[in-house]
Amino acid sequence: MTDNTPVAPDAPAPKAVKNPWVGDIWGGLAAMLVALPSAIAFGVTIFAPLGGTLAAQGAMAGILGATALGLVAPAFGGSQRLISAPCAPAAAVLSALAISFTQQGITAPAVVLMLALIGLLSGGIQIGLGLVGVGRLIKFIPFPVVSGYLSGVGLIIIGSQIPKWLGAPSGTEWVRAVLSPSLWAWQSLVVGTVVMATMLLTPKLTRAVPAAIVALLAGVGCYLALGLVNPALLSTVNNPLLIGSLGVGDVSLLESAREQWLALRNLGLEAVVKVLVPALTLAVLLSIDTLKTCVVIDAMTNTSHDSNRELIGQGLGNIASAVIGGVPGAGTMGASLVNLSSGGTTRRSGLLAGGFSLLAFLLLSPLIAWVPVAALAAILMVIGARMIDRHSLQFFYSRATRLDFLVILSVILVALFGNLIAASGVGVALAILLFIREQTKSSVIHRRMEGSQMFSKNSRFGKDPASLESGFPSMVVFELQGSLFFGTANQLHQALEPETATHQFVILSMRRVQSLDVTATHVLEQIKDRLEEHDGYLVFCDIPKGLPSGLKMKRFLKETGVVHRNSKAFAFRELDEALEWVEAQHSPNAQPEPIEAQALMLCDLPLLAGQPAAALAALEAAVEPRSIKAGKKVFKAGVADSELFIVRRGSVKITLPLHKKDNYHLSTAGPGTIIGAMGFLDPEGHSGNAVALTDTEVYALSREGFNKLAEQHSALALVILQAVARNLSNRLHITIAELQALRG
Repeated sequence: MTDNTPVAPDAPAPKAVKNPWVGDIWGGLAAMLVALPSAIAFGVTIFAPLGGTLAAQGAMAGILGATALGLVAPAFGGSQRLISAPCAPAAAVLSALAISFTQQGITAPAVVLMLALIGLLSGGIQIGLGLVGVGRLIKFIPFPVVSGYLSGVGLIIIGSQIPKWLGAPSGTEWVRAVLSPSLWAWQSLVVGTVVMATMLLTPKLTRAVPAAIVALLAGVGCYLALGLVNPALLSTVNNPLLIGSLGVGDVSLLESAREQWLALRNLGLEAVVKVLVPALTLAVLLSIDTLKTCVVIDAMTNTSHDSNRELIGQGLGNIASAVIGGVPGAGTMGASLVNLSSGGTTRRSGLLAGGFSLLAFLLLSPLIAWVPVAALAAILMVIGARMIDRHSLQFFYSRATRLDFLVILSVILVALFGNLIAASGVGVALAILLFIREQTKSSVIHRRMEGSQMFSKNSRFGKDPASLESGFPSMVVFELQGSLFFGTANQLHQALEPETATHQFVILSMRRVQSLDVTATHVLEQIKDRLEEHDGYLVFCDIPKGLPSGLKMKRFLKETGVVHRNSKAFAFRELDEALEWVEAQHSPNAQPEPIEAQALMLCDLPLLAGQPAAALAALEAAVEPRSIKAGKKVFKAGVADSELFIVRRGSVKITLPLHKKDNYHLSTAGPGTIIGAMGFLDPEGHSGNAVALTDTEVYALSREGFNKLAEQHSALALVILQAVARNLSNRLHITIAELQALRG
């Protein structure tokens, strides 16, 4: 959230500086020149409602805040090029509190101490937020909330500065000031107008000097010129048009800090309780302001920052500022961008900006007394106008973004007529409602596939070929997606409930599901109960090991009672395993081959039926019987062993290796099935992995052995090649069917 110069769409690139120290010195100096006038203006804005000469104390508080934040926050923070200084959110919150405390009858010195206490507590809260790791979360604020907050702060700043620009008496509300020309001071109006014009024109003429510096000098020059006409203006004593003497006197910074600390310690628990909520508000706003600036700097410099460490650094900086009587602040966008474009590369640039602020305080205090209040007000009004997100007004004209515009407008209105923390809360709440609305509008059904389109990959030689054509008519497969929660539960029920009367098996692929809550599991339990009434089954597959939220979905389904031993709801790791299970339910007599069953002999293999005894004997001599333990590989992808395998006993799973440890299930081979066809035909080797699911026995036929066999028994070799071709054809057939189902 900007509080200085605006973020240009194409910000200037950093200067190429050979010596990093040189770049940091120039970057720190330029950043100070941008941040200091605004810091003075923010300090005056906060203290001016207290009346008397406290506006001058506000200017000094702004400088001290820039000094403390500049020296402490970069030293302990987590960003390299960030410039920390008093900012607009702090000015908006604290000036409103100053007015409120004054209206409650609290004396000005007590208000000053309470404002310092708020800064101290907000710094402590920021440290706490950093220690518990909130820094990673606080920056995920919806853009409409940020936009509305930004515009709201800008309007608040403009409204608070209008009376000062017009020269109205202190404490005058902006509406009354605008409607009462008799309260205006024409000299103040002239100076403010000159400063505004200079602020707007300077960037068009030169970027060598920050516009705020040029405008401030122009305002001082204009005021002195008016003083030549009216000599009464050339006095800083009791002159409401000038900041006046800062009143530093002979008191050192250390002595001033000690007195401030002692005064803060004397405040009781009652005062702490009274300002705790405003301190929390300020801490959250300053943290958001800082982290948003860090994200922008990271994007421009291709770096990364430590959010939690940065919050700790900002908290320490705000505590230091409160102790020496300064204004709290945050990482500022305008000064940080100036630092970047001027060659700043390390955290030294931020430290140097704080050091230069201290030098300005020590050396230029007498000159600051001649700064017109209207000049600072004009600078802040331009900054406030630049903070207003005018681009967001376009959201109103688009139907798709009109609700987002209403969120922005709501945040602005609550900020103007309520407070900034309430505005942020309202914005986040409305953004959550919009998110839920979008989730409920999106379909939870990614794809629906009839069972007739699905085929089991459990291949055994002799399996009825007609089964490849029929599929599973009594089954339907749903691939679910997105968030299954209370907002989409009704949609899920409407999609699945009609299937309970027409299908015996309802399979739900959960691979694309991002979240799951109790309401959705209740709907799934209702679907399971309806299926049980018709002797049907609810089958889950492709269950993620962990959702983005960290929820263990399979365990959650068991704990909520959807899947348990005594119900007709089952969970499988993959869709293919679910299809094989459904196939087994369709053919209850075709039980899987038990491990201890007698292994098939060559003469028992259906593909060799009718072959002469001599040919079988030759094949017996050519093959090598092998035993593979469960979990071991029969062959490996990419290995060119050119062997063909015939499963004698057990079960082998063929998978295609994918990215990392993922695999795609090609088929499950049972007794009598030929595997390894690709490695046998292609010199590049096997395309997949074959892993024994049980203790397995195979016949291994090498390419050399096959060639010798073909020379003596060509008919048998042709049968084997036909079986290989049929194996590849069946796999291709299933793959095509899968692609058609996926595209359908």
